[in-house]
Amino acid sequence: MSSRIVRRGLIWAAAMSAAIGAASAHEIVGNRMFPATLTIDDPGVADELALPTVSVTKTGDDPSVRQTDVSFEYAKRITEDFGVSFGTAWTHLGAPGGPTGTGASGFQNIEGALKYRLYKNPAHEFVLSAGLEIEFGASGAAGVGAEPVTSYEPAIFFGKGFGDLPASINWARPFAVTGAVGYSIPASSQTVSFDPDSGDIDTELNPKVLSWGGSLQYSMPYLKSSVVDLGLPDFVNRLIPIVEFSMETPVENTLTSDTVTTGTISPGILYIGDTYQVGVEALIPVNRESGSGVGVIGQLHFFLDDLLPNTLGRPIFGHGVSMKGG
Repeated sequence: MSSRIVRRGLIWAAAMSAAIGAASAHEIVGNRMFPATLTIDDPGVADELALPTVSVTKTGDDPSVRQTDVSFEYAKRITEDFGVSFGTAWTHLGAPGGPTGTGASGFQNIEGALKYRLYKNPAHEFVLSAGLEIEFGASGAAGVGAEPVTSYEPAIFFGKGFGDLPASINWARPFAVTGAVGYSIPASSQTVSFDPDSGDIDTELNPKVLSWGGSLQYSMPYLKSSVVDLGLPDFVNRLIPIVEFSMETPVENTLTSDTVTTGTISPGILYIGDTYQVGVEALIPVNRESGSGVGVIGQLHFFLDDLLPNTLGRPIFGHGVSMKGG
């Protein structure tokens, strides 16, 4: 799927929402709504569906390969503060120098996650969550890079809005930041393979990786509802300009692998509707190992807790009653 299609999808979704009223979303802390972010996980625990997320990039290989990923993720609340999610991605790797449509295709490993909201402070627009992400090794196609070994990644997620700043700097109150830090631990410290052609036995160490990232966002919905109504068009009042960064640093068991930090910086824009969100961001690699040239990512994200509040959009147990005070 090309970036042209992503742009058309963004325009279509925005046009379809022209008659929708004030936006709501899945993670509300005081007057602050934390949107779903595209390259890192947000701090929210919610009923939501990201379908599809499409990215087009060029790998850091030499020669580089055009990579297209189409993924989905479904998240479900078990209680108001505890949720589970799962998802996967289909990948196409273009053949270097080959015509369009050639190369390798297949699914990545299935991923699952548990997340629990630890703390929520509405007055200071702060939320803190902890989670465990699991990538099930060998559940995807090795030809598109799916790892053969299962990995476990405990992680911490947070969000902080600046609506508690003094009125003298009202212009800064719509700002918010989010962050995520995880530590990926493979189930096996090494992978042993046999080359039938040479008869050699190869041993590759599976590194432990520190994943870290964050976002800086400026909420136009917050500006209108909680600071000042400037009389801007409804379309503008639904936008959140955002810059994300997502990094990975191998930190242990790296004797047979690189130790270079890789990642992307992703400026973009989010459009918030009543029951969905549309986002598009650039993917700017931080170094040559991270990629060649600027890529693009786009996502259509449904807020099931707003779209289907009485069925799929509510917690299985204790719906409507949060276990955490403000």
